[in-house]
Amino acid sequence: MCSDPHRAAFVEVISQSPLLAPVLARWVSVKLPDAWLVAGALAQTVWNRLLGFPPETGIADIDLVYHDATDLSEAAETSHAQRIGALFRDLPLRFDVKNEARVHLWYAEKFGYPIEPYPSSEAAIASFPTTATAVGLRPGQAGYDVAAPFGLDDLMSLTVRPNKRQITEAIYHAKVARWRQIWPQLTVLPWEGTPAPQAGNHPDQK
Repeated sequence: MCSDPHRAAFVEVISQSPLLAPVLARWVSVKLPDAWLVAGALAQTVWNRLLGFPPETGIADIDLVYHDATDLSEAAETSHAQRIGALFRDLPLRFDVKNEARVHLWYAEKFGYPIEPYPSSEAAIASFPTTATAVGLRPGQAGYDVAAPFGLDDLMSLTVRPNKRQITEAIYHAKVARWRQIWPQLTVLPWEGTPAPQAGNHPDQK
């Protein structure tokens, strides 16, 4: 267990977002195991707040992940995605809902190399392409749970660092090329010469 110095600021930004606050307010209706809001929608909400941009700038969708190893079918994942989309149909963005327990079933076909099954949503978050987007948040029993395996310093300092645990250099460059166009103030670290980050003692900052 770890207390990240940026945790309070991160939670404040996300919980006050006009795009994400309604999701958090109705979280009890999500009803999915090991579910988290993750990745781009969180990181980009922080970037927009820090840079003074409109809250929706550059955000293409809202990523929601869960982990259900008891049903690895695509049909179940699609059904959950449709239900979540209907639940939040009043919001201006679509939801990308994924069962992280089944990612290994399609990953090789999409990206060209296999991966091991994720044992949890937090394990999946730790494999996300950059340290700034390897984050998750959800309402908990005492406020909010935060998953930040690499801490929050890169995110809150507008730093994009490759997480080489799983992605390729090509995937990293494709992502940061789009981000640079929208948020040119980001400090984007090169793939070459940037050491692979080590997951710290931050898996669940309650």
